[in-house]
Amino acid sequence: MLGFPGVYRIDIQQGNIVTQKMVDQLSPGMTKRQVLFVMGTPLIQDTFAPNRWDYIYSLQPGGKKRKQKSISLFFEDERLTGFKGDFIPTQAMKN
Repeated sequence: MLGFPGVYRIDIQQGNIVTQKMVDQLSPGMTKRQVLFVMGTPLIQDTFAPNRWDYIYSLQPGGKKRKQKSISLFFEDERLTGFKGDFIPTQAMKN
């Protein structure tokens, strides 16, 4: 893709910012309210799958290739049971 020389292209961020530090604070048995405090509001809360929350973050720096990370959290009886996605589980979540 050809661009005009000297033209500034902005970074495009979309979704929830999720860091490993945030994920490291998660532990099995946390309530949905506690998870909201740590992670914020999920980007996707499917009405047909109320026990799954999805957090998706994408960044396209200045016209370069877009990078995306996601994590899905799973609940049972309003308590966190696990997650899957682009983050490595902490020791607490491996149990």
